[in-house]
Amino acid sequence: MSIWKKPVSVEALNAASVQSASTHLGIELTEIGDDFVRGRVPVDERTRQPFGLLHGGVSVVLAETLGSLGAYYACPEGHRAVGLDINANHLRSATSGWVTGTARPVHIGRTTQVWQIDMVNEAGELTCVSRITMAILAPKD
Repeated sequence: MSIWKKPVSVEALNAASVQSASTHLGIELTEIGDDFVRGRVPVDERTRQPFGLLHGGVSVVLAETLGSLGAYYACPEGHRAVGLDINANHLRSATSGWVTGTARPVHIGRTTQVWQIDMVNEAGELTCVSRITMAILAPKD
């Protein structure tokens, strides 16, 4: 059973990210399932830190992008989702290729949502785990 309360597609996810930090960093939204959102970020000159590794902040941008989009489409029409808190544990470095993140809800409530985002390198090895808490804002009268 799908968790989505608004019409959603990979095309809609990518369209929502045009002219944003996601576009600048090369983030691509690649898949949407009944209960997850998936996207990836390249490890290149835009996203590496000075020592040649994927910048930890870029992993957080990928996580927040996936969790925020998931929360938005999982809340009722007219409602918005805004971030309250995000954390990330960096487990393994990446120096090239792509890092892919998959966001799944841990909790979908009336006023808050919690999403977990697992990120892996091209070998499928876990590089980062992140959790984002979102506030769900009802339409203003």
